[in-house]
Order: sequence, then structure tokens, then C-alpha cells
Amino acid sequence: MNASALLANTLSPDAATRQTATQQLESASRENYPVYMLMLSDELRNENSQIHTRNAAGLALKNALSARDSTRQDEYSARWMALDVDARQKIKEASLLTLASPQPRAGAVAAQVVSAIAAVELPVGQWPDLVEILLGFINTSDDTNLKIATLQAIGYICETIKPEVLALRSNEILTAVIHGARKEEPSSEVQLAAVHALFNSLEFVRDNFDREGERNYIMQVVCEATQNPSVSVQVGAFECLVKIMALYYDKMAFYMEQALFGLTVMGMKHSDERVALQAVEFWTTVCEEEIELAHEAREAAEYDEPPELESKHFAKVALPEVIPVLLNLLTQQEEDADEGEWNLAMSAGTCLNYMAQAVADAIVPAVIPFIEAHIKAQDWHQREAAVMTFGSILDGPDPQVLTPLVNQALPLLIGMMNDENLHVKDTTAWTLGRICDLLIITIKPDVHLHPLISALVNGLSDRPRIVTNCCWALMNLADQIGIYLDEYITSASESPLSPYFEGIVSALLRVTETTANESNFRTSAYEAITSYVSHSTTDCIPVVQNTVIAILQRMEQLLNMQNQIVGVDDRNNWNELQSNLCSVVISVIRRLSGGIQPMADRIMTLVLQLIQGAGKTSTVLEDAFLVVGSLAAALEAGFAPYIQAFLPFLYPALKAHEDTQLCMVAVGIIGDISRALGDQSAQYAGAFMNVLLENLQSNVLNRNVKISILSCFGDIALAIGPAFDPYLNTTMDVLRQAGSVQPNPLDFDLMDYVAQLREGILEAYTGVVTGFKNTEKAPALLPHVPSILELVHQCLADEERTDSIVKLSFGLIGDLADCFCNGQIKEHLLEEWIAHEFRSKRGMQQETKKTLRWAREMIKRATA
Repeated sequence: MNASALLANTLSPDAATRQTATQQLESASRENYPVYMLMLSDELRNENSQIHTRNAAGLALKNALSARDSTRQDEYSARWMALDVDARQKIKEASLLTLASPQPRAGAVAAQVVSAIAAVELPVGQWPDLVEILLGFINTSDDTNLKIATLQAIGYICETIKPEVLALRSNEILTAVIHGARKEEPSSEVQLAAVHALFNSLEFVRDNFDREGERNYIMQVVCEATQNPSVSVQVGAFECLVKIMALYYDKMAFYMEQALFGLTVMGMKHSDERVALQAVEFWTTVCEEEIELAHEAREAAEYDEPPELESKHFAKVALPEVIPVLLNLLTQQEEDADEGEWNLAMSAGTCLNYMAQAVADAIVPAVIPFIEAHIKAQDWHQREAAVMTFGSILDGPDPQVLTPLVNQALPLLIGMMNDENLHVKDTTAWTLGRICDLLIITIKPDVHLHPLISALVNGLSDRPRIVTNCCWALMNLADQIGIYLDEYITSASESPLSPYFEGIVSALLRVTETTANESNFRTSAYEAITSYVSHSTTDCIPVVQNTVIAILQRMEQLLNMQNQIVGVDDRNNWNELQSNLCSVVISVIRRLSGGIQPMADRIMTLVLQLIQGAGKTSTVLEDAFLVVGSLAAALEAGFAPYIQAFLPFLYPALKAHEDTQLCMVAVGIIGDISRALGDQSAQYAGAFMNVLLENLQSNVLNRNVKISILSCFGDIALAIGPAFDPYLNTTMDVLRQAGSVQPNPLDFDLMDYVAQLREGILEAYTGVVTGFKNTEKAPALLPHVPSILELVHQCLADEERTDSIVKLSFGLIGDLADCFCNGQIKEHLLEEWIAHEFRSKRGMQQETKKTLRWAREMIKRATA
């Protein structure tokens, strides 16, 4: 069969034909990659072939070169670079020639192929003349199709390749792209491709934006494009403005004043929703930037420093013009809009939410007249918009400003849970949920709680989306009242929710008695039950005990139904239900602590059955393992009888290196077991240490799991104390090597990783030192003290250090001083850098200062 027929068969309506053809192509790519790639490029180039087969050839070429998974991408890149130079050149030439195809679809897929090859070759210094070739096509050709496809290729290249790889050609790329986007360009298709390419190139033209003349020209072209006769070009231009505001906020004051303010307000009123959506998104982005700048300014003020960038307060200045437009857009809801569909009313609500956070109290007088005028309107659109407005401004203004308004509105909102319109009820439930979440202090238990809970519980019998929001509101009510009690009334024996507790939990359990989960309502009900259990006061414990019995019965029923599962949907539903049930069981175990003992046998039996039945479904396995971990923490030494039955399931999970989350949870379980059993866990320590050290050698295992392993060494050492001695030197060598990894200020991912790594190492050192403290094995630590303190010095000298690292560092110094209190490490503790760090308290949190004071006392004693 020839290539054309084979590719055509991959698009066949007949499943068997399609599958056979796909398998033949996959086989060809494995068995003879060079021939396969040349065959595809010939087909892509062939103007006599049907467009759908050329398209299939181009996509197959692209998919053989690019993958989302980084490991697979490395394989694809190596396979391509191993191709004969002539073969690679032939494929590249075919792709470039196809950019000029009279068939626009062929040119478009060729642009993807060119970009995929560039993503492999440019970072390693290959195909150096590519950008020059592409720029030549744009600057010297009158072929519209070629210009469009070339601009698409440039856009894809800018999107996929790191800016530094293209930095040397950024001026030329920008010149070509801007040239195509100008209003003088006769073809709107060329303009559209150029605007999209500009969007993708914005991140690496920072130098051009720093130069006022070039910045002015770029902004002029983009602003003119927002007025283009083609709506698609207008949409693309507004998308560029959104991204420009996010990247270059600090340079926008002049343009806001001259053009952007007016353009975007007019854009929000555009008759085409696509344009209006982007114009609203522009103001959402302005607010996001200003919220972040306000946060940075507060942080800088804590250190008595000026912020790096100051807010221009664009949102506050624009408030009188932008708010009326947003409020009008809120009234444009569609009766039958899809729940997940992003529309203008939803976009306006989101923007209003960010606007409230950006301008704080100023939002209130701007929207209250609208709310008062429309909340009792006959037209449901206006009623819903008024409620949405009220719900959207609850985060940002001072609670003292909002409290009287919420007190006034609550009875009305509770009554609106009986509104005849589904959309109004849905938004009302959401708004009540926001009040419960953000302004719990406004809910007066003796006035509001009974009608509020009655309305929300009644809402649990409504449509799925309303049920979901009622569950969310009830969950927020439990969480926030629970947090309030923890903060202000320690060890509360009863709660304002106590009289309603059993009724709420029973109603939520009824919601979960269904096989459906539309709008996620069943999952939301389980999440709410978990919150009520977690925050239950002593008087509600009998209800919690009855709840876990009901949940365990459901787990048993589900396990017995396992053989009846047919198809993927049934399996997914089963998995999701088991995960929900596990979450409730975990919350009960944590709440009852040692009081879970009478049910421990039953829980472990069910969990082990669940682990066996879950197969390789990692989410269910993770949840089941988390149940085991919480049970170990609750039972402590009482967990010992279950370990032998559990270990055969634990070790395979620890060796599932490709499953990051499962492996992470399994490592955490070792820590849980060690902490629970204390020195009794010494008998398992050898096996645990061996498998953890093996995991550190894995090339597949995610590096964040390795951080957890280092921290886990500390858990084991702390639990078994001097019995850790056989593993001490190996562990300290591993920790020292890990501590040698240095951050790169230009690589934010690496900086973040090194911070987490150091935290894990410090936790491990803390566990080891504390485990050996006051034992006959303590002197074994002495040779390792210099390397421990060297890491602590590095951590404290790092300007980007986190507060948790500072606290761990001071704590570790204090532990060492406490461990060697008779002067054995006096010369180390008297080093100038330690004295310097202990003098500095600037910007420290209270808990860190407390640790510092304790450590200082330990040092005094150890150096006396």
C-alpha cells in the first residue's frame, strides 16, 4: 500500500480500517524511521495528493518530532538528530517548500512541522539559517499564502523555543512580524497571522520594549489592529494587549492615557462577543497585576524597603467608566448557557471580582446603586446580575465596610433561595457560600444561622448545580466557624453549629446516595461531610461515629460490586466514589484520634481489600495509603498488628518510580509508621532504608519524591534514635552531596527546587541530631557537624531564603548546641556568621523568633 492510501485509511470512518492503518504507520516509524519520515515529507509536499492526506502526513511528521512528556521529547529529539544529514535536509526543504502551497491548510500544517524541527535543532545550534530563510519569505515574496504560513511558523517557533535561543534574531523577527500586522497590509489573513506571531514573540522582545521609539511603534500597530475591519484581527490585537499588560505593566502609563483606556472600554461594548471578551480580559489582567503589586508593596514595607515596581492604580482611575460597562454585561446571561461555557456575563463577573480586590473599598459605592435597583427586579437577568455583583465584591473591601451591607442583605438573599429562576437560585447559593467563606463574622448565630442553614439544606434537593453550591456554602460555614473557634475558643466542647450538625450531615449523606455526579454535586457533598467531621466539637462525636459506620458500609458494598463493573465510565465512577469515601474516613480518623481503635480492624481489612481491588489505579491507591497513614498516626504503637499485612503492598508502591504521586505518598507512609511505632520500628528500618536509598539512585523517579525521601531519613532516625547508627554515615554522605546543589538566579524552577531540597535536608539533619541527642551514640555525629553547619550557613546567607528554612536552620543550630552542651563544638558555634545571623531579627515571623531565642540559649550553654 502506498503512503497516500495508508494515510487516507487513518482517517477512514471504519474503525477497523482506521486502526489497521494507524498500526501500520506506527510499525513503520519504529522499524524504519528514516524511510517513514521521508515518506511523510514527500506526501506533505505532493500537490497532487488530497489535502486531507497531506494534512495527515504533516501531523504525523510533527507528532514524530514533538511530545508533551519531556522524557519522550528527549527520545524523539535524539532519534531525529541521529538521522542522516541529507535525509534531515530533504525533510526540512520539503517542509519549507510546502509553506508556499496553494492549499492554505497544507501550508498551515507545514508551519507546524517547521516549528517542530526548529524546536529540536535551534537549541543545539543546528539549522542556523532558518530564521533568515523565513524572514526572506516574508520580506521578498508577494505570495499571500507563503506569507501567512511563514508567519504562522514564526509564531509557533516563538511559542515553543526559549527566548534566549532566538535573542540574537529578535529585532529581525519583530520587524517582519510588525510589518505584516500594519494597517497598510492589504491581506487581513496576513495581518491575522502576523498578530498571532506577535502574540507569541512578546516575551523575547523585552529589549525592544525598553526602547521608547520601538515600543511606541509596536503599540501603535497593535492599537490600530484593534480597529481592523476583520473581527478576527481585532480579537488577536486585544489578545496582544492583554499579554503586553501582563508583561510590561510598568511601561503602560502613557499608552493607557493616550489610547488603551478608550479602546478597551469601547471594546467591552463591541457587538461581537469574541472582541468584548478580550477587552474584559484586559481589565482583569490590569487588576491582577495591581493586586500582585499591592502584595509586593506590603511585603517590602515589612522590611522598610520601597517596592521594586509601584502600582499606577489604573483600575481605580478607570472605575467610573469600566464598572457601568461590566454591570451591563452581567445582565446579558443566556437562559440555556452551558455550565462550563465561558461567556461575557461570566467574564464580567470575574473581572468585577478582581476589580474589588484591586480597588478595595472604592468598589462599594460604585456598585451599590446597581444592586439596590435590580435585586428585586421582575426580569431574572437583572436579579441575577445584582446578586452576582454583590457576591463578586466580597473579597477586597474592608470587612468593616461590608458588614452592615451583608447584615442588611442576608435575609433577602436567604429568601431568594426560593426564587422561581434556576440561575438566580444558583448565583444566590454561590453568594451565600462566599459570605460564609469570607465574612463569617457577619453571620449572627441567633439571627441568621437557622434560616441560612434551612435554606441551604432545602437547596440540597434542587438541581445539581444548585446542590453543588449549597454543599460548598455549607462546607465554608463549617470550615470558617471551626477556624474561628480554634483561634478564639480553644478546646470548644460545642459550636454554634452543634444543634444543626446531625441534620446537616444526614442531609449531605442523602445527597451522596446516588450514582450520578452531574456538576460534581456528589463529590461536593462528600467534601462538605469531611469538613463537618474535621470541625466537629465534642458534643457531636456520636454523629461522627455513626457517619463513619455508614461510610464503611458503603465501602463494603462498593467492594462487593467490583465484579459487576462494565466499561470505563463504571470504573471511573467506582474509583471516584472510593476516593470520596476514603477522604471521609481520613477526616474521621484524624478527628477521633485514638478513639478510632474499636473500628481499626474493620478499616484496615477494607483498605487492604481496596488496595488489592484498585490494581494500578494510582488515585485510589494514594487515597487508600493515606487512610493507612492517618490510622498509623492515630493508633501509634497500636498500629503494630497491621504492619505485616500492609508491607507487601507498600514496597511495590515505593518501587513504582514512574508514578510520582503514589511513590510520594508511599514514602510519607514510612514516616507515618516510624513516628507511630517509635523505637519499635527499628526492626523495619533496614528494609525501609534499603528501598529508600535504591530510590535515590533511580533516573526515573521525580526529584521532588527524592526530597521527601531525604526528609524521611530524619523521621526514621528520630523514631529509632541510636539504632539508626548503622545507616548514619551513608545517610550523612547522601545529605552532604544533596546539599552541594546550588541555585541559579536565572533559573526560577531550579531556585524553587533548591529551596525545597534544602528544607528536606534540614528536616533530615534535625531528625538525625534529635534522635541521637542524649544517647551514647551522639559522638558519632561530631565528624558531620562541619558539613551540617556549612549547609545552614548557605541557607541563611541566601537572600531568597524562606521563613521555614530560617526557622529550621536556627532550630538545627540549637539542636546541635543542645546535643553537645559540654563544649565539644564550641569553636564552630562561636564562628562570626552564627553570631551575625542571631543578631538579625528583621522580617521574621513570631514562631521563628521563638526558635531563635531558644537556640541562642542553647548556644550560650554550649559555649560557656
